[in-house]
Amino acid sequence: MRILLIHQYYLEQEDAGGSRFNEMTKIWAAEGHQVTVIAGMIHANASKKYPRYKGLFFHKENYEANIEVLRCHVSESYNINFLGRLWGYFSFVFSSLLGAFFKVKGPFDLVLVTSPPLFVGITGLVVSKLKGIPLVFEVRDLWPESAIDTGVLTNRFLIKAAYWFEKTMYKNASLINVLTPAFERTLVDKKGVPPGKVIMIPNAADFSLSDHLLNKVDKAAFRKELGWEGKFVIIYVGAHGVANHLEQILETAALLKGEPVHFALIGDGMRKNPLKQLAASMQLNNLEFIDPVNKEKVYEYIISADAGCSVLKKVDTFKTIYSNKTFDYMGCQTPIFMLIDGISRELVEKAQAGIYVEPENAAEFAEKIRWALNHRDETKQMGMNGYDYAKVNLHRSVLAARYLENLVRLGK
Repeated sequence: MRILLIHQYYLEQEDAGGSRFNEMTKIWAAEGHQVTVIAGMIHANASKKYPRYKGLFFHKENYEANIEVLRCHVSESYNINFLGRLWGYFSFVFSSLLGAFFKVKGPFDLVLVTSPPLFVGITGLVVSKLKGIPLVFEVRDLWPESAIDTGVLTNRFLIKAAYWFEKTMYKNASLINVLTPAFERTLVDKKGVPPGKVIMIPNAADFSLSDHLLNKVDKAAFRKELGWEGKFVIIYVGAHGVANHLEQILETAALLKGEPVHFALIGDGMRKNPLKQLAASMQLNNLEFIDPVNKEKVYEYIISADAGCSVLKKVDTFKTIYSNKTFDYMGCQTPIFMLIDGISRELVEKAQAGIYVEPENAAEFAEKIRWALNHRDETKQMGMNGYDYAKVNLHRSVLAARYLENLVRLGK
């Protein structure tokens, strides 16, 4: 079948970040399906285009056999502030609509849109209506709720408009995929979406990469190169934004000064520079910021660390989500400090893959790190437990096949 995927944040081949659809489309393409991706020119955590896109409105390339990617313009005001981000969203809506009708070749059997941002649904909805093909809408995060709860979205008019458009998308989608059981309950019980319209294909672990690197990475040499020898290293991988509230990691690091604990934060985002300034003012010599690296390098860091942490701001909406980085930690046999309540906590506890910490409670985080320091064998076993659980329940190739089955059924 021929799938048109609208995904503003579909990764470049050298990019760091969530690679859910990069991995799934590769699996679908390997089975002979044709995937055309309409994506943006700016990474989710960046504010500038790659130099090769300067002066371009569109750029098309073939990533792999059966995968064609059309990169479309996104304003470079993205990630500067809220208004800049909003314009970044809508600039992609305009450019992706032009791309969908004038730069990619059909026909397509369906259009698949993954959100957030919610506004990419505009492109998917217009394409679905004008081309007469089914619309599949994926909910990776409950938006606008998450934006409201974190204080990013405050304008009443915009909030009302966002809820109206969300309802419009649910009404017009032939199929809605959600990433967590809590999302499914919310859509069916609170938003009135018919149960038969909703499927749940969660995020997953990429064992094709982690299994390869687990046997390849020389942890001792890598740790020596990084200056991690003799330290209990806790790694965070992901966005440095308002929703992540990484200040709680800095507060914990301050409580652990003088102890053999080191924090490594990998990623980027609009809060990164303020966080670096805060860390300097707090004189934190047990914490480092690392610029984004590609997925293979990220896994080298995770495998070489003693634990990973999944962190979000303490708001009720985040009780409904799975943190993407949790699956990477599981795939790398790395135990997890879970600073997110709700279903993410339930997942880690069910898998016995780590330790729950109340979000934004630095004192509790520090105390549980001290416990891990004194119980290395038990902590290491948690990493193995998470790996074993994910191997059975959260394998990317298995979930990609299940997703494809639903798409093929709809496209017939």
